[in-house]
Amino acid sequence: MYWTLELASYLSDAPWPATKDELIDYAIRTGAPLEVVENLQALEEDEGEAYDTILEIWPDYPQEEDFLWNEDEY
Repeated sequence: MYWTLELASYLSDAPWPATKDELIDYAIRTGAPLEVVENLQALEEDEGEAYDTILEIWPDYPQEEDFLWNEDEY
């Protein structure tokens, strides 16, 4: 299983929280690449436990605080 920013971005608008099966269904319905579906299928099964954010799937997903700009300047 590997994630890239491009692959993970297909899940950024997913209906969080979501179970593994819901995320797979969402990826298929939105036309995400096959790699996204394969990565989701490779997740460990947690008896229907829901993921709250993409960070639980890929902890390296960039967030706003990862960017180094000062909003006060704009």
